[in-house]
This record gives sequence, structure tokens and C-alpha cells, in this order.
Amino acid sequence: MKIDTKLVHGCRGFEPNTGAISFPIYQSATFRHPGPNQSTGYDYTRVKNPTREELENTLACLETGGHGFAFSSGMAAVATVMELFSHGDHIIVSDDLYGGTYRLFEEIGRKHGLEFTYSDTTDLRSVKESLKKNTKGIFIETPSNPMMKVTDIKGIIEIARNQGALSIIDNTFLTPLYQRPLELGADIVLHSGTKYLGGHNDTLAGFIVVDNGVLAEKIQLIQKSVGAILAPFDSWLILRGIKTLSVRMERLQTNALKIANWLKDCKDVEKVFYVGLPGHEGYEISKSQASGFGGMISFRVKSIESIERILSRVRIIAFAESLGGVESLITYPIAQTHTAIPKEMREKLGVDEKLLRLSVGIESAEDLILDLEQAMNG
Repeated sequence: MKIDTKLVHGCRGFEPNTGAISFPIYQSATFRHPGPNQSTGYDYTRVKNPTREELENTLACLETGGHGFAFSSGMAAVATVMELFSHGDHIIVSDDLYGGTYRLFEEIGRKHGLEFTYSDTTDLRSVKESLKKNTKGIFIETPSNPMMKVTDIKGIIEIARNQGALSIIDNTFLTPLYQRPLELGADIVLHSGTKYLGGHNDTLAGFIVVDNGVLAEKIQLIQKSVGAILAPFDSWLILRGIKTLSVRMERLQTNALKIANWLKDCKDVEKVFYVGLPGHEGYEISKSQASGFGGMISFRVKSIESIERILSRVRIIAFAESLGGVESLITYPIAQTHTAIPKEMREKLGVDEKLLRLSVGIESAEDLILDLEQAMNG
């Protein structure tokens, strides 16, 4: 079955007891037992809920993994993965990553005795040089946020396996429609379901998918013990969003390529970072491991004055945090999503006061370009 069909129908396709095409919202905290030592299979929603179960199985199916887990946010999913490690373990991390992930690692992970090294994971030699005897994991974003750096997933997996470490891939930007790291051999795939999977900027969610039964047992224990699970209604919202993922991604990717090419020729723009441009450093690697480029663009303007003008004048595009919805959003990483990243680290990566990040939506590309044009020209 093609993934486009899987997206529409989910794991079971309908609710078997009633035939409901829209999987029901089981808005119940607890479930009645038929009798002593008897269970329907559902006892307490923190442990298992039919709506969340359908969503978790759907994500596992889409990522071609055996086990899916849904959480209350993307950060809750990342925090759960960190619970797989022990005091003294070392983890190599993409140097270009979401600021909230960096904050979790530095402010909470280090407090629990974990060690982190931030490496340019697009350079496999740099990753190898970062290895230590106690390296137990390699965590990457690809494409990365916000500089759109592309990491060779197979290369990272090989390094991790040789080290006896876990390979962890944040697949938020491309989704299982365009990239499926488990098929390449990854151990763990992460998503902020808030973004493209939900697709409508109306709920928070996070996901972990694995194919290893031992890992799944550990994650399941953490999930039910910590309790940062996705609620039934939010699970239903994500199930509904996933149904249109294919058509949304195709439209916004088409828009993104048009806008990236326009930005590339814009007199006020210094550089455009979009993986779908043939001149992008990661273009060929991306083509080898993914079937699409997504809708995320970052671009650097030539003057700081342009930043305030653009952010205050856009009308169709919303100046807001987050990404992946049907509406286009523009973000100022240095002041919003990446404030937790140290200045020297930001400057090294190019996350500076002239950088903007654009999450392209499904509106008319022509309207979006006109909006950017009028905002830039003041």
C-alpha cells in the first residue's frame, strides 16, 4: 500500500465496532472492568486509550516501525528519549538544532549527569572525532533548524552502530511522507506532531517510533510512569490532520520552491537556505535519502533594518513561532526559537540578527511572494 493511502486510512481505517470512518474520541479517564481479574484491554487512559492507540499505531505504520508512542508535545518526546540514558552517558548532537532541544539538554540533561557534544553532523569525520568511550547516542536533526543542514543518515547510523550507540533522528521537517529513517536503519525516530503531522496550528503533540522491541518496552514504561501522554481529543486532531498530510506537503513544497527561487533573486536578500535548491550543499544527500524537500526556508537579508520592516509589514504571512501549518509563518530565530543557544554558537552557525525562517503554507505562492515583496520594499 502506498503511503498516500496509509495517510488517509490510518492503521485500521475505521472503528471496527461501529464502522465509524472518523475514529472515535474515547474521552474517558478510566474503563470499567467486566469482573475481577478481567479487562477489556483498557484500564486507565494514561496507560492506554483507544484513540491514542490508533494514532500511535498509525505513526508506527507510516514510519515502518513496530511501535509508536504519542506524547503531549515534541519536547515531551525528546525528554522521554533522554530517559533511556544513564548518568555519565555521552551524546553527540547536531550543532544546528531547535533551541528548546538545546535548553532541555543543557538545563535538565546535564543536571542528570548526561554529557553532550555539539558537532557538525554533516561532516562525518567531525562526528567520529567527537566520539568518546562513553558515547551512547547520536542525536540529529535533518534538515536542521534553522540552517537547513542535511546530514547523511546512513553515515550516522553506521558510526552509531560501530560505537554501540543509539541513532536518534528528528524527522519533523520532512515527515514520514518524505523521509523514513527507520528504513535506513535508525534506532529511534522523533517528531514534533505539532508541526506538519497536525498541520493546522491547533494542538501540541510529540511522537517516538522504534522497531526494536526492547527499546519499545523501555519507552512504554517511561511513558506510563511519567505520564506526558497525548490526550484523546488531541490524538483525534492529529489523526484528522494526518489524513491530508500528502496533499498539504505537496502544495507547500511547490510553494516553497517558487518562493526560494524568488528570494534568491531578491536584491534585499543575501542568501537563501532551502534544501530543494540544486545549489544547496545538502541537495544530493537529501535526494538520496528523502523523496521531498519540505516547506522550510531560511534566508538572510542584507541589512538589519530590513528585519523590522518585514516582520511589521507582512499581512498574509504571520509573524509567529512554530511551523508546519497550512498558514505561512515567519520567525526571527535569534529572538524567538533560538534564544537558548549561546551567542558564540549561534554566530558560528550563522543564526544572526539578519536571519529569518519561513514556514511556507498552502496559500497561493503568488500572494505570498507579493506579501514578502511589499513588506521588503516598505
